[in-house]
Amino acid sequence: MKLFVDTNVVLDVLAQREPWFGDSARLLAHVEEGAVSGHIAAHTFTTLHYLLARHLGQQKTAAVLIDLAAIFCIEPVDQQILQQALALGWRDFEDAVQAVTAARCGADYLVTRNPRDFRQSLVPVVTPAEFLALSP
Repeated sequence: MKLFVDTNVVLDVLAQREPWFGDSARLLAHVEEGAVSGHIAAHTFTTLHYLLARHLGQQKTAAVLIDLAAIFCIEPVDQQILQQALALGWRDFEDAVQAVTAARCGADYLVTRNPRDFRQSLVPVVTPAEFLALSP
């Protein structure tokens, strides 16, 4: 099964943000164990670096992201994805880019903790808790 994971889910784990940490950490454990194929957008990586470096410093952030790159497939965000996302006309452009990237990579689910932001997604949207309830 192929999961496209939104930035907020990964950040919840890396920054240990409560109350979302537990479910998001279990989801990432599924990815790390190979039970599911995890995918993130390339711009998620840059966003995570920007947010984490302020708190962890450059070296620790780099180490964290190297580990993340070892367990996730990083999906490209190219001109076509950006144009498709703009054409959607969503209020939040970054969410539109996430949704188009998830569809492009053939994800079975887009996992986010803000499913209402993705109501028009072509890929079914679930929270980490909802996905965990679906998986054995």
